[in-house]
Parts: sequence; structure tokens; C-alpha cells
Amino acid sequence: MKWVIHQLAKYRHDGMPIDQYVQLDKVMERNPDIRKISPVHVKGHCTFGAAQMTCHFHLTGTLTLPCARTWEDVEYPIDIKTVELFSWSDAHKDNDEDIHYVDGDVIDVDPVLEELIVVEVPLQVFKEDASHQPHTGGKDWTYLTDEELSAIRENEPKKSDPRLADLAKYFDQTDE
Repeated sequence: MKWVIHQLAKYRHDGMPIDQYVQLDKVMERNPDIRKISPVHVKGHCTFGAAQMTCHFHLTGTLTLPCARTWEDVEYPIDIKTVELFSWSDAHKDNDEDIHYVDGDVIDVDPVLEELIVVEVPLQVFKEDASHQPHTGGKDWTYLTDEELSAIRENEPKKSDPRLADLAKYFDQTDE
């Protein structure tokens, strides 16, 4: 979403309502864990001052992320409510980090929306039935739970180290 500052003057008294879908594919470049993103529904309202714009955004959409156990696709819904300030005045540019400063005459909201989505991505997501799926091995590896491993160790016969076999014979000898 891009707006020219001069064209926004007509919304100065009543504000500008927002209700549109935005495709933010650059989010996938910023976070490679995001496999797919649905069009993001952006609703809200923007009000204007002399040299700034205040926007109340509500973003909803769906991200496709990898399951941490199975690596399969998991759909993760996003629902973000935020207030963002945009300013085209250089008066207090160095003092406030919460304001997005506009260079030129065009307000580009997409990078701000992308940043909001990237921050919302969780570290791990799990597919609903991921914990009940059987774990299989691969080439040269297998998967065992702690219980399975301890059961195998209990049922195995005790093996002695072949390097210590001569030492065992030493204790079997009787004193002569």
C-alpha cells in the first residue's frame, strides 16, 4: 500500500478508512521459514495531523510454516492489532524510534506491515498430530525414545570388553 501525501489531504477531517487485501511476498525473503503467505487483510483507520499520520491497523492472514518435528506444512493464523505513526517532518527525526519517517512524497506501508508479520513468526510450530506419528529411521540412523532404549539395554546380555578378557582370566586363576 502506497499513498501520496498530497492526495491524503482530502481525508484530513474525517480520516481515511482502510479495508483491503495486500500480498506481502517479501516476507518470505526476510524469513526463510515462511513457506507461503496468504493475502493479508488490512483493516483500520488513519487520521492526519500537520506533518504526521496515525494508523490503527488490524492485520489477519495465514502463514505456512514448517512443523518442527515432521517438517510438513503447518498453517499458522496471524491476527495483529497495532498503531503506527508516519511522519514527513524532520523536526524530531533522531529522538523517536516509534515513528516511521517518510522520505519523499510517498508513504509506503508495506515494509512496516512486513516487519509486523516477521516479528509474529513463532520459533516452532507443531502439526496437530505430529506427536502421534510413528518415528522412523533413515539411512544409517534410527529413532528411539528413552523408554525403548532402556528396554533394549535391559534385555541385552552383558558383554565384556575383549580388551579386558585377559584380565578376567587373571581373577579366575587360583593362588598357587
